[in-house]
Amino acid sequence: MRSTIRLACALALCATTALGCAAQPETPIQRAQRIEPLLSAAGFHMHPADTPARQNQLHTLTPLKVRFYPYNGKMHYWFADPDYCNCIFAGNATAYDTYQREKLQQQMANQQELSAQMNEDAAQQENMNFMAWPPDPFFY
Repeated sequence: MRSTIRLACALALCATTALGCAAQPETPIQRAQRIEPLLSAAGFHMHPADTPARQNQLHTLTPLKVRFYPYNGKMHYWFADPDYCNCIFAGNATAYDTYQREKLQQQMANQQELSAQMNEDAAQQENMNFMAWPPDPFFY
């Protein structure tokens, strides 16, 4: 019975979370604010679009997605942000690998936080169900 209640609570929380996320999609600025610190920490370098030529180049690139290009036999990566920082983040394969690891660690931390919240909610629900029982004369 308790496991059924926990499962129902977990499913309800997941559905609520999914509906909340679906109702409020991430804006370009929010996406940039979420990704750019990871890129910087991973070793990507920010290059501002501070000249007309750089502005033009920035607006021709796919925004807010990590992309790659080969150069001198090595892979190089970039992330164009015309909305928040008006810049391009550029990095090498090592920086990209570090970014991927950081991104995975952040996803795992978010999942652990969600699991902990679901467990807490299930325990709270279990306590609420216990409190709804009629008083037992044995406890008095």
